Amino acid sequence: MATPQEHLLDWLKDAHAMEQQAEKMLSAQAERLEHYPQLRGRIEQHIEETRGQRELLESCLQRLGSSASTFKDLSAKVMAFGQAMAGMTVSDEVVKGAMSGYVFENMEIASYTVLIAAAKEAQDVQTQQACEQILEQEVAMAQWLREHLPQITAAFLQRSLSPDTEAKR
Repeated sequence: MATPQEHLLDWLKDAHAMEQQAEKMLSAQAERLEHYPQLRGRIEQHIEETRGQRELLESCLQRLGSSASTFKDLSAKVMAFGQAMAGMTVSDEVVKGAMSGYVFENMEIASYTVLIAAAKEAQDVQTQQACEQILEQEVAMAQWLREHLPQITAAFLQRSLSPDTEAKR
């Protein structure tokens, strides 16, 4: 039978892997965006936030006498690579990438909501506060994407009308 602390530790490792995946996925997307500077800028900002989130998680893991899971981190990086490769093959990469980003942000929101509850149960105030800080950033990114999906879609559709203009990225 696992304790709340053991579950918290396992879920922190999952979150660390998730942030590794997010950083790789976002970096690949930002590199390919050429015609959508506002989206690229927000993604680049979130990449920096994601790096800080990963560092916060690493400090929580170290404080709890553990470290990130090499296997989980590697698996997440492989998944991010696959997602980046798949995005390159579709003609509406920018729209599908923004949609995928919104979905991923909401998965992160769910993860940090669980981690906050687990940290409360485990009476780990420092981890709770770190996860609350991260949650705010994830909510802000998801909200930004939700608010800008119509604009991104409209820009893509306008660019795709012209045979001389690349709309994909």
